[in-house]
Amino acid sequence: MKYFGTDGIRGHVNSKNINGNMFFKFGLAAGKYFTNLKKKKQTAIIAKDTRLSGYALEPAIVSGLASAGMHVYTLGPLPTNGLAMLTKSMNANLGIMITASHNSFYDNGLKLFGPDGLKLSDKIQKKIENLIDIKVDSHFSNPKLLGRVKRLETGNDEYLKILKKKIPRNFKLKNMKIVLDCANGAGYKSAPKMIKSLGAKLIVIGNKPNGFNINENCGSTFPNKIQKTVKKHNADLGISLDGDADRVIMCDEKGSIIDGDQIIAALAIQWNKKKILKGGVVGTLMSNYGLEKFFIRKKIKFLRAKVGDRYVKEIMQKKKFNLGGEQSGHIILGKFATTGDGLLVALEVIQALNKKTKASNFFNVFEKTPQILKNIKIKNDNILKKSSVKSSIKIAKKLIINQGRILVRKSGTEAKIRIMGESNNKELLKKCIRIITKTIK
Repeated sequence: MKYFGTDGIRGHVNSKNINGNMFFKFGLAAGKYFTNLKKKKQTAIIAKDTRLSGYALEPAIVSGLASAGMHVYTLGPLPTNGLAMLTKSMNANLGIMITASHNSFYDNGLKLFGPDGLKLSDKIQKKIENLIDIKVDSHFSNPKLLGRVKRLETGNDEYLKILKKKIPRNFKLKNMKIVLDCANGAGYKSAPKMIKSLGAKLIVIGNKPNGFNINENCGSTFPNKIQKTVKKHNADLGISLDGDADRVIMCDEKGSIIDGDQIIAALAIQWNKKKILKGGVVGTLMSNYGLEKFFIRKKIKFLRAKVGDRYVKEIMQKKKFNLGGEQSGHIILGKFATTGDGLLVALEVIQALNKKTKASNFFNVFEKTPQILKNIKIKNDNILKKSSVKSSIKIAKKLIINQGRILVRKSGTEAKIRIMGESNNKELLKKCIRIITKTIK
């Protein structure tokens, strides 16, 4: 698609698609699409993470939506799943999250949700894209039909009310010491408030956003921060969110980092024992092969989706599975949510630990296949179409055949090529990664 990637729209602020002018057009096009569905006025709600650029981009998209005749509620900083949940509970037609997730402050973007709390399908996003490129004047509403705009300060409280309904009333954390890294992002208010309300002794880091420090040496992309803090304070568990709090990476009491694959495996075993696991588990092309082998041994169905939690959710819906996610920590608990929620996943894990089970015993339930992940910054978006690059990938895959696998893809959220390789033959794996890396560079 022209504007939308694997997870909404994302890029550098004040360049290409991420600027006030384009956000006005996005708002106008989205507003036009939804107001065309029914004659009466539609409602949109908007939340954001803590980037400074959010304060420049939000008014632009609000103006576009209101100009098309949509009523708009702005909620301020709020986790992505909070926005998804409130889109559904408020009966809004559209939920818009202004965020660039785990990216640095200089990026921003949009994630769009429908009235069911699900991310908009490719089909709907394509229809909105088509409207973006039509003459702007044709989308304006009659002056009498302009939308109204209102700020709501209760977004985080309403989100926590919904979360509390999803956990047992007698669930308490009085005997637990927890380290929480909020990534200086959207979860900096709600996550500490929720965990403290359950009685845990809480050490909070990454909860002082200044517009520039979101994901900066903190959060789920820098889990060594919780690793060090857990050891320093002899904590029972570490929880690390990302910029919009839809990812979680964890750390056990020994300081071992627990990625999304290990969290999914541990939860799958728990849910299977409780007989609440439906169908099986959905991972992605990036999920560790060790996870797949583990589920085969446990006779739990495992399917792979394209990279992106939206694609995970689509297969979960199609196959009626209720657990899925990504190695990066995007985990969807279909029993409770429509998209990833780092805080919700952490609470589900803690419930299992609350019976004096150590985190190190709960996690690490399967042995990972050695994996190398390589990210290469690019300037040419079409580099994977070059014959030399295609040839290097073909050579690498031929070398590792029957001993592992290689996956090369363009990131849907950044200007990078992502190379993932897995094999128990580490030297061969390194050689294959070098072949591809050298050609791309």
